[in-house]
Amino acid sequence: MTESRIPKQIHRGERYIEITWDDDHKGRYSARELRLRCPCARCRDEMTGLPLLDPDTVPDDISPLKVSLVGSYAIRIDWNDGHSTGIYTYDFLHAICPCEECSKESGERGAGSRPLPS
Repeated sequence: MTESRIPKQIHRGERYIEITWDDDHKGRYSARELRLRCPCARCRDEMTGLPLLDPDTVPDDISPLKVSLVGSYAIRIDWNDGHSTGIYTYDFLHAICPCEECSKESGERGAGSRPLPS
């Protein structure tokens, strides 16, 4: 298991959220991709982890309105579609980092597209 990382800085853009981690690694997360991966019980089956959210219901112009810290382990995002119940843990966000370096690492491990962490 890798050591947990914590964000040093979180920047909310119109169509993305950028996180600078405590080791200076940066990940820029597409707003739509984050919304589609919402881990809340309304968007993801609690027992199987399979998505319940219909991708067609998430607009292409989805935007984060507010990012709030949840304790010392996660963020909560208020979206412009009215959704705000997803708690995105730092471990989850780090595991789905879309940067080239992380994508390359996951490809070298043979992971292809990285599964959602549990």
